[in-house]
Amino acid sequence: MRIAQVAPLYESVPPRRYGGTERIVSYLTEELVRLGHDVTLFASADSVTAAKLRPFAERALRLDSGCVDPLAPHIRMLSAVYRSTADFDVIHCHTDYLGLALAERADVPTLITLHGRLDIAELAPLYAEHPHTPLVSISDAQRKPMPRATWIATVYHGLPQTLFTFHPHPDDYLLFLGRISPEKGVDRAIRVAQRAGVRLRIAAKVDRVDAEYFAHDIKPMLDAPGIEFVGEVADRDKQKLLGGARALLFPINWPEPFGLVVIEALACGTPIIAHPRGSVSELLAHGETGLIAEGEDDMVEAVRHVGDIDRRRCRREFEQRFTDRIMAQGYAALYRQLVSSRGERARLPSQPRVTVQDEHEPVES
Repeated sequence: MRIAQVAPLYESVPPRRYGGTERIVSYLTEELVRLGHDVTLFASADSVTAAKLRPFAERALRLDSGCVDPLAPHIRMLSAVYRSTADFDVIHCHTDYLGLALAERADVPTLITLHGRLDIAELAPLYAEHPHTPLVSISDAQRKPMPRATWIATVYHGLPQTLFTFHPHPDDYLLFLGRISPEKGVDRAIRVAQRAGVRLRIAAKVDRVDAEYFAHDIKPMLDAPGIEFVGEVADRDKQKLLGGARALLFPINWPEPFGLVVIEALACGTPIIAHPRGSVSELLAHGETGLIAEGEDDMVEAVRHVGDIDRRRCRREFEQRFTDRIMAQGYAALYRQLVSSRGERARLPSQPRVTVQDEHEPVES
């Protein structure tokens, strides 16, 4: 198939450091190419891919201090995508609602994967105005604020199987990995580690929007004994940090749509201690690949028992559910559905989730 993958321009594909959506677009694009598809990637010019690259924006917008209006290059890119519909059998957008109006008028079917939170009042009415553009969720939990949207599948994120290696013997520290913001709960992670008497390493980026929160609420906590702030890390350092951790602390306080760091930890064999928010209960098997704990007291207790979890079981869960091959085969099955129903403009039947036995035989689970 001839497939257009349309990425956000905020980070390169793949991103140099932090960047969940662009990272997934990269893994998906490269695996689709390996499966034999003709893929064109619309992304920033500093992206690296085996697909055909159609560059927009000289560099990732997050790194471009001269970019005043980041929406303008996105609209320019989407306009170019839909002027090129004759080149594609299907268009797969990862830019949320920006291309909705263009998608519903195009001759070529568009699939939109929503990567962010949907519990925002303005979103449900917007998507309700575009009932003929099929949507994919990255977890079933992500759908809850918009249950009547045109969902056709849930496809979980996947990582290359060799990206992270299995670490059977961890060091004696806990890890917080991600982004510093109130909803991510790094303050709770610090308190839990201190109460449990275990060192905590914090590998996290600080966005400009969260700089004041970091300076006033988090930075003073970093001087406590046993707390080490590593900062933002690249994949090479991420693997070492994740693989060496006794457990990943994931004390989120918001409806996390997926949580890429969870499957990165599983790939290393590292169990997760998490609050039951968003997709957590879909990604983790309590007592087998992690411990789901409601409050800080429960998390402290979980730290004391996390060593009972078999790290080999964590790695096996990753291999069976969260690889890039499984993700790409799931999307390829959806592309074939859309191409076969081209021109019907009818709402496709809703499915809770797609898994794939082989590249040609999608089955419901």
